[in-house]
Amino acid sequence: MNSLFRRQAPSAADLDSFHNDGYIFYPDVLTDAAREALSAEIHQQQDVQCYLETLEDRPATERTSYFVRPWNDRGPIGHQLIDDPFVAALLKATIQNDYHFCHSALNLAPRGIGPTPFHQDHHHWKHQNPINLAERDGYYIQILYYPNGSARGDRNLKVIPGSHLVAPTEAASPERMLAGDYDQEAGRKLEEVRLDVPPGSMVYINARIFHGVEAKPVDSPQPYRIFNIDIFKEAGPPHRYTQEIPAEWMDNASPARKKMFLRETFSEGCWSEK
Repeated sequence: MNSLFRRQAPSAADLDSFHNDGYIFYPDVLTDAAREALSAEIHQQQDVQCYLETLEDRPATERTSYFVRPWNDRGPIGHQLIDDPFVAALLKATIQNDYHFCHSALNLAPRGIGPTPFHQDHHHWKHQNPINLAERDGYYIQILYYPNGSARGDRNLKVIPGSHLVAPTEAASPERMLAGDYDQEAGRKLEEVRLDVPPGSMVYINARIFHGVEAKPVDSPQPYRIFNIDIFKEAGPPHRYTQEIPAEWMDNASPARKKMFLRETFSEGCWSEK
């Protein structure tokens, strides 16, 4: 399999960034051909076309994002992102070999859309049943892709590097972290970093890190920002959004890919003691 990326494997500096900062930023890491093909696949989806056809007819104050989870309507490039050699190398270098594919999403954010505040996405931390308590230290990885990029101040990603090192208690809010209350626990000064993301970029994050997204101005030169995400998790109980794998995916999966797909999906009661 020829990789979609300009990189073959993470460097030692990349892994230091993942463990110490909670994320790795890879600007313009997709090849030009992969970035263009991924964007074309997304734009060819009928639901996306319908959304875009009516977008400009709405006042900026009435526009909503296009969002679908799980993102199953993937073309060949979208499918390869799940187990591309570079993605596999990253996962094996950071969380070893025992992981599974959790879920995915696709989002288009138009001009005028508001911000997403700082949050964490690991749904085991702040629950109190035994299954969730046991899963708190397991890795939950989000791989964020930006086919058309996001300039700083224009629906860009922002993070608090090192916030993943703070214990996930109700008191550990992003406001208190930025106020310096948890600098000692994190072993560093916790500050906001606003990313300037060129087209074709990837951000690989530990979902325990606090992250958010800035608003998209009504006068943005970019009509909408495209964002797709794949989520992987250490083997164990399902995440709140662990998706059902389409039968077609399973039928066409290689043995390695099938291993990622063979796991329990989320259902009500699956976190209860058995």
